[in-house]
Amino acid sequence: MQLEKLQDVFIEQLKDLFSAENQILKALPKLAKAASSADLKRAFEEHLEQTRTHVERLENVMETAEATGRGKKCKGMEGLLEEGAETLKMKGDASPAALDAAMIADAQRVEHYEIAAYGTVVAYAKQLGLRDAMQLLRETLQEEEETDKKLSQIAQTVNLEAAEAQSEAVSRSRSTGNKTRSAL
Repeated sequence: MQLEKLQDVFIEQLKDLFSAENQILKALPKLAKAASSADLKRAFEEHLEQTRTHVERLENVMETAEATGRGKKCKGMEGLLEEGAETLKMKGDASPAALDAAMIADAQRVEHYEIAAYGTVVAYAKQLGLRDAMQLLRETLQEEEETDKKLSQIAQTVNLEAAEAQSEAVSRSRSTGNKTRSAL
């Protein structure tokens, strides 16, 4: 597709978001399953339901904008989710709180990508005079911002737990080291 006018750019961005949201739909159940914090697990599960609604909204907006086809895979989201998958592979080598903290960091990068992308398409819809599309996209943007805030709130507790786990590990290491030295 050639990008000759703002409508073309708008449609390409919608297709990119559609791909991104569908990739997120596949990743969120894995995150929810790996989370040890009940609040984090619940946040991932709630965002999964929200993401299904985001996909439906995007379909409606694309229909209104007369967008055809689904477009290519969103490589930005693909990269972010690959990083998240690498984090999940560390599950056996991480404390539960540290893994949760890392998953929150990965999830917030995804949210920030979405916030930027939705902010852009809201501006395009406004410029193009697509009020209904703008409203639907703005609603999703607000939900993405709320999810980011919720993750930040959960992180306050999880990060503290991860820091405490680190302190405990250092204490155990020191006491084991002292026992080893005294045995010599």
